[in-house]
Amino acid sequence: MNKLEVPGKFDRAARGYDFLVGLNPGYHQALRRSALALGLRPGMRVLDLGCGTGASTAALVAAAPGVEIVAVDASAGMIARAREKRWPSTVRFVHSRAEDVDEGEFDAVFAAYLVRNLPEPDPTLTRIRELLKPGGTLVLHEYSVRDSAVSTAVWTLLCGFIVPAGWLVTGDRSLYTYLWRSVMDFDGATALRDRLRRNGFVGVRSAPLPGLQLGVVHTFRGHVPEQEQR
Repeated sequence: MNKLEVPGKFDRAARGYDFLVGLNPGYHQALRRSALALGLRPGMRVLDLGCGTGASTAALVAAAPGVEIVAVDASAGMIARAREKRWPSTVRFVHSRAEDVDEGEFDAVFAAYLVRNLPEPDPTLTRIRELLKPGGTLVLHEYSVRDSAVSTAVWTLLCGFIVPAGWLVTGDRSLYTYLWRSVMDFDGATALRDRLRRNGFVGVRSAPLPGLQLGVVHTFRGHVPEQEQR
């Protein structure tokens, strides 16, 4: 399975997705921790890239009630599932690839489990920078294990449960074996911080999230320069 197939695979997995993430202790709490790193305030406009069935969107709503949220995903099935839920009037869902978003400027962008799934991350990160206002904030909530042998082992151990559970619920083993492999092959935390800097973000830093996936899931934060030229 290659990364161009990912949106279609998520279309078919959408119905069972919420059940599967619900089996992951701390999944939603970790998303809320990363959402808080955006430092949202009333009146801000936020882009939720790779929103899936809305777990990241719910984290943003909890972090800053009343903030305008445009939630985007390339999987029609995931967007359809998200739209079935009840949301504040400040939330809107859009079916689009991340690199094709055309929704004006944003004060902040939140991207949970997105960059790892992109065939070409750098053009999308450049597009995110263009969508952010000068001084705007990007937060990535992402798996990253390559910097640590212990984290790599923990991730492989966790996938000993994730892959069979995903196969049982969806009847498709390939998406969950892809999940394991994509994390193993993705940037380490140092490399991802460097990638953000290469794509024009400043003040870049990251921290591992506590809990069962300590050292596996991280919050990455960066900003567009205050004097960004448009």
